Amino acid sequence: MYDVIILGSGPAGLTAALYCGRANKNTLVMAGDTLGGQVSSIATLENYPGWRGSGMELIEFMKSQAESFDAKVKMKTVAHIDNNADGTFTVTDTHGEKYDTRTIILATGASPRKLDIAGAREFFGRGVSYCATCDGFFFTDKTVLVIGGGNSALNDALYLADIAKTVKIIYRKSSFTRAEAILRDRVAAKKNIECIFNTELKEISARSNSDSGELIATTTDGEQIICDGIFVAIGHEANTDYLTEDIKRDDMGRIAPESLPAGMFVAGDVHSDIKMQVATAVGTGCTAAMDAIAYLNKNA
Repeated sequence: MYDVIILGSGPAGLTAALYCGRANKNTLVMAGDTLGGQVSSIATLENYPGWRGSGMELIEFMKSQAESFDAKVKMKTVAHIDNNADGTFTVTDTHGEKYDTRTIILATGASPRKLDIAGAREFFGRGVSYCATCDGFFFTDKTVLVIGGGNSALNDALYLADIAKTVKIIYRKSSFTRAEAILRDRVAAKKNIECIFNTELKEISARSNSDSGELIATTTDGEQIICDGIFVAIGHEANTDYLTEDIKRDDMGRIAPESLPAGMFVAGDVHSDIKMQVATAVGTGCTAAMDAIAYLNKNA
């Protein structure tokens, strides 16, 4: 029986693991498929105070710090959670293994929202990508599109601009009002980034007369844009499919804390009503851990 099982290994989950470990609670982190979640794919993390480096370097440091206080980190993914009659929980992973715990911290984060147009699914992994840092090198000296207009899209475009020959940002609105000013300025200064506003795609298809794997991105106005790759950054959806329907979520699938049963807590991007930033993830990870520790001590 664990004292705490933490679902997710991003900054929220690993912060919670650090605090629970330091409180001498028997702690397990079920890290999911990818250690660190979204943060692990950030090439340069420059807006988290006190850190200068990649997202993966930060995650490795946080993991090591939590493990130094005996928190266990396993690459396991939650499938579902059972509430037991005695107030404990049983977590089942995707391989059918079961883990009993007195408390749970939900820190499973969010995943990129998928592009829902014709061809997007068909060409996923064959020109369509949701991770610029993972797949950018495939498009060295080529032409790529970035779909989106927030911080993630502009960060992706800036990263790709140092790899690709040409980067075109496709955005459905007239300006990048959702993105930080510093990112807008950097995009404007890049000579190989072109911004195409008031434009949406309706279809992705292969260019039939091309042997190089070029794609055709067709807009809702019928314009065809030839490119080698398409990177999608149109927001995120919370990873909460493992939870029962009685737990209240917002329109992004994020969890309302007040709907959770006693002994269950939430942190990070899966928490409703917070900004999706590393700093807020760390803060909510700390809060969830302290609440879990207080709960355990009260019900010892």
